[in-house]
Amino acid sequence: ATAKWYREQVEFPFFEHHLKDALAPSLAEATVFETGANRWRKFSAWPPREVEDRSLFLAPDEQLVWSQSQTQSQAEAPSPPQITVTARDVPASDSFISDPRKPVPYTTEITSRWARDYMAEDQRFAARRPDVLVYRSDILESDVTIAGPLMANLWFSTTGSDADLVVKVIDEFPGRLEDGGRTPSEDFQSGRQQLVRAQVMRLRFRNGFEQPIPLTPDKPENVEFELHDVLHNFKRGHRIMVQIQSTWFPFIDRNPQKFMPNIFDASAEDFVESRHSIFRDAAHPSHIRFQVLKQ
Repeated sequence: ATAKWYREQVEFPFFEHHLKDALAPSLAEATVFETGANRWRKFSAWPPREVEDRSLFLAPDEQLVWSQSQTQSQAEAPSPPQITVTARDVPASDSFISDPRKPVPYTTEITSRWARDYMAEDQRFAARRPDVLVYRSDILESDVTIAGPLMANLWFSTTGSDADLVVKVIDEFPGRLEDGGRTPSEDFQSGRQQLVRAQVMRLRFRNGFEQPIPLTPDKPENVEFELHDVLHNFKRGHRIMVQIQSTWFPFIDRNPQKFMPNIFDASAEDFVESRHSIFRDAAHPSHIRFQVLKQ
């Protein structure tokens, strides 16, 4: 009963004081609900002071790794000095075709109103699509609690001249036990990919919202933007997942992927396919940056 506690212990004393001159309540600077652990927590500052900076880097084989040195596969690792090799001109990347005429939906719910549960919906429906990149950490050996803003720092290129980037941070639950020993309620959560936070960047505004700027086709660019604040506990045995896509319809209107001063002037013929690439080598270390509460 999270809302009941909040109304009685936070909202009611606050308004009693400010509207009816009751004694000032002894409220913390920040009272925040910790998803994943499903509890309220109090902090003397927000973001909390008891944190350490961490990053998860995109790596080969759809991996998320804690160190940039792990972002090279064996094929990409430096060769021994005695072997002469040809220099690689093409940096490591993952690509997908984005078609604004067949956009990734923001929910699986069939409804004429706004979807009820999209903010924590299971994202497996998106992970199965070829126009969604998926990266997963190893199974967590201990709880990881992220507190404060999430920052996406990605190296991106496209064959078009405009694009959107959607980044989703997801809590992946453990899969079904090998012996099938789970209750029906636990089976519902088996392998669940629960949305924790997501944000979109319309890349024409990557350098500021004052002036839209087209993308140069096939030129890698560093794009950094903030996801919403979060206090989420990734449980031991879960994985941290990141999904990257370019459409999120109709939550975000479709980008024609061909630059034009005003998207609302686009005709049906202006919406075109583009190949998008996310780079992940030593020179282009795409990653998610955040703060972790110290144990």
